[in-house]
Amino acid sequence: MSAATILVADDDKAIRTVLTQALGRQGHIVRTTGNAANLWQWISEGEGDLVITDVVMPDENGLDLIPRIKKLRPGLRIIVMSAQNTLLTAVKATERGAFEYLPKPFDLRELVSVVSRALSEPAAGDAAGLGEEGGEEEQLPLIGRSQAMQEIYRVLARLMPTDLTVMIYGESGTGKELAARALHDYGKRRRGTFVAVNMAAIPRELIESELFGHEKGAFTGAATRSSGRFEQATGGTLFLDEIGDMPLEAQTRLLRVLQEGEYTTVGGRTPIRADVRIVAATHRDLRQMVRQGLFREDLFYRLSVVPIRLPPLRERSEDIPELIRHFFTQAQSEGLAAKTLDTEAMEALRSYQWPGNVRELENLVRRLTVLYSQETIGLDVIESELSEGDGGPKETTAPPESLGSAVEHHLRSYFAAHDGNLPAPGLYDRVLREMERPLIELSLSATRGNQIRAAKLLGLNRNTLRKKIRDLDIQVIRGLK
Repeated sequence: MSAATILVADDDKAIRTVLTQALGRQGHIVRTTGNAANLWQWISEGEGDLVITDVVMPDENGLDLIPRIKKLRPGLRIIVMSAQNTLLTAVKATERGAFEYLPKPFDLRELVSVVSRALSEPAAGDAAGLGEEGGEEEQLPLIGRSQAMQEIYRVLARLMPTDLTVMIYGESGTGKELAARALHDYGKRRRGTFVAVNMAAIPRELIESELFGHEKGAFTGAATRSSGRFEQATGGTLFLDEIGDMPLEAQTRLLRVLQEGEYTTVGGRTPIRADVRIVAATHRDLRQMVRQGLFREDLFYRLSVVPIRLPPLRERSEDIPELIRHFFTQAQSEGLAAKTLDTEAMEALRSYQWPGNVRELENLVRRLTVLYSQETIGLDVIESELSEGDGGPKETTAPPESLGSAVEHHLRSYFAAHDGNLPAPGLYDRVLREMERPLIELSLSATRGNQIRAAKLLGLNRNTLRKKIRDLDIQVIRGLK
């Protein structure tokens, strides 16, 4: 790589000095400025082989300068640096044509490596603009400025102009659906519909009909034609949550869609083009499921074109204060009282392990807002909340919803989902299977996979339990905690 002239715009003199020294050692000529006006003048005069610019400068936002640079000199590569480390910053930098986005503080070795790539890679790799911009920062689905989240933002920003299939891994409550929605809301299919379907919430025998639709008379109870989620998501994004719960027969059909780009309804013969982007998610170890024969290996690789792992909250505890402020602000916008935490309370929350991740944190903040009268929440309240298994205060928590009420609530939503049509016959057995599976899984989890103890806990014969495990395709892992 030959020496190049690199234009650097940043209002921080220390950063300009560091970049001048680091890039100068690579043999490059470095010109620096603290404002956008000088940078634009140099570019207008034809100077520079590469631009490195900050976002916030005294006279102009660096992101707003990018379209003008691209119009005047389309081949000039731009690297964006910013201390505004949000998803929106990464998205805007990418959609406006930046070669790379680097959050501050940046790793100097990484920046030198990015400069090397920018000067050597062919121009065809530049990102294409997406047209209209996304919403304001307050509307962002993902919150956090930790290094772990910065990597997520960069990956998401690069994926948004594409239709690549994405697999999102992460524990429950880490925000997998939020990441999928961000890919849709800021991507090229934003004008289409985002359709989410949870594989674990659909009876196994109805999954194919739910995904692909069915024709009138396709099966008993199919009184009319019904569109599936693929058809509903045409032109948009189909989010397949808990993909690890998809039965093998439905996996085969989904694989065919991914391979051929078309599908047929249940009972139909005419192929329908699948004009959707697929984003899948799971909290399971799909590689382990592949080895156990529970998930198709070919489908695994079709779905995991780009895998993304969302970090659990305990791995990004530095984001907790910002998340809490966000949830408090959100609650206040809904008419609830304004709240804050004192220093000790905040530190206690940062030290907590958060098994329920961001969802657990959000629920806690909602409780603090509604159940406590004081404006500043102290350590005593937080300790009381965290000491409870479900996080609720002992004397003020409403009694838990009964099992019967929970089942009734679930069934009402299930009937409502059929738009006035009755569900397919056999509802009694399907509901029993829906309840039976989590009951057995939780019992096996509580007994660490010991089937003898689990059978005793359930009051079942061991052979009966074995048959149910086999029939329900339940994965048994010994030593499970």
